[in-house]
Amino acid sequence: MTQTPRSESPATTFSVALLREFVRLGVRDVVLGPGSRSQALALAAAELERIGELRLRVRIDERVGGFLALGIAVETGSPVILVTTSGTAVANLHPAVLEAHHSGVPLIVITADRPDSLRGIGSNQTTEQPGIFGAAVRRTWDVAAPTGEPGEADAAAALAREALARASGPVHLNLAFAEPLSSPVTLEPSDAPPVEIEPKAAPEPLLLIPAAGTVVVAGTGAGPRAEEVARELGAPLLAEVASGSHFGPNLVVAYRELLGSELAQRIDRVIVFGHPTLSREVPALIQRDGVETVVVRHASAEDYNPGRRVRTYADAVVVQGEPAPREWAGRWVVASRELITPVDTAPDIDADAGTHARSELAAVRARVTRRTLAEAVWRATWPHDRLVLGASRLIREVDRVAPGKRITVHANRGLAGIDGTISTGLGIALSSGDKGTTRVLVGDLTFLHDVGALLFGEGEERPRIQVIVGNDGGGTIFDGLEVAESAGAAFDRVLYTPQHAPIEALAAAYGWEYRRAENRGALDQALTASAGPTIVEVPLPR
Repeated sequence: MTQTPRSESPATTFSVALLREFVRLGVRDVVLGPGSRSQALALAAAELERIGELRLRVRIDERVGGFLALGIAVETGSPVILVTTSGTAVANLHPAVLEAHHSGVPLIVITADRPDSLRGIGSNQTTEQPGIFGAAVRRTWDVAAPTGEPGEADAAAALAREALARASGPVHLNLAFAEPLSSPVTLEPSDAPPVEIEPKAAPEPLLLIPAAGTVVVAGTGAGPRAEEVARELGAPLLAEVASGSHFGPNLVVAYRELLGSELAQRIDRVIVFGHPTLSREVPALIQRDGVETVVVRHASAEDYNPGRRVRTYADAVVVQGEPAPREWAGRWVVASRELITPVDTAPDIDADAGTHARSELAAVRARVTRRTLAEAVWRATWPHDRLVLGASRLIREVDRVAPGKRITVHANRGLAGIDGTISTGLGIALSSGDKGTTRVLVGDLTFLHDVGALLFGEGEERPRIQVIVGNDGGGTIFDGLEVAESAGAAFDRVLYTPQHAPIEALAAAYGWEYRRAENRGALDQALTASAGPTIVEVPLPR
């Protein structure tokens, strides 16, 4: 029998029983937005934080809160509870829920609602909340308002168990609450033993035999297993920068260029891990006649299948046999290194000291380009740090030039939207403890789209985070569209969308430290570790 405190409000009794069961099951993080209808959940969460049973984050913007929860779940690898009130508050969670769905990130979305008697009659802040997220959630529960009947606390605990069991991605608990919406509650630390989560049974692996002509492709969510398989197969590793496998002796950084070369004509098998999204060349390779593709499934809601040409899927793979001759992967690695030439050209070894000094000074004073920005951020990030890349030109620039390094990189590539990038980075930073600095590299429009994330409420933790804004005055990623040169002035207005927002003023308004880096020397200095939230603005040419 679930032990709950006596309460004058059935909403509070139900909320306490629900949240305490989630805690007993191992959930430790709650993100919530304030609201009247959800007050019982909010006050119960605050009390559970007071006694040390969970960590609570409060944000006034529900879209910010949704992506904050996403970042926490990504960093911790555990489900996060997301609480909102009714009405448009629920709709504001949709972008984060969609990203979680397509990336396989576990979110437990709990939304407060009116009881059935107040639905469909024009009641304030009442809309059709059950099913609002459509197929983007693993399941929706529409729960009637508790009335204080015996057994409701046990029903709440059972609901928590069922929801957590389904949370391979986002799930939605829509909870109706009637007056009185809350009552005071004081809790003591629970003496209930935590639940031991049994590990899932290992899937039956698909057997792979090494052979020349095989390449391993790693997209977002691939993880280090892709690098291991590439080594075991003796295969070139075409790993995107946010794959979690962008390292190792078989890494091919310049994979885009090489997929258009003679080398690529020898490919007859592709092993795919994760969700590749950063090139057109990879989908084109998979759709080429004579190429067999094996996709190793990951947490995403959909199987990767360019042109619907993939015929073989596996939950896991195992390699049997000796790696293919080194000549196969070696040619790719050497060719890649030849293409990724360093930006700096060192002075002649026989040059005099004055020439050396002038060359070094010129390098320090040089204007920052997208490439040098990408290289500087990559160089400044170490294994104890975290790197978050927004959906702009900059992630592609990092992907093109970053050498192999085993660091933690995250990007919201489930739907590859610019939504919530700062919020996601804050969630990661808040959950990484003392593991260094979280750096979030974004373009100016991605930054402005999530500027509300800069707001910290009183008493909310301020993590060690740098938001680095490559500011080229608008959406220059669209300059690569075929129509860019022929659309005239309308192109800038409706696609490039020029902006001149004063980022330094925004930093001051939200209480963030501000640094501006107009040359490469200033950029390297700005990227040194920060004690608290910092915005680094880097002007870039269009």
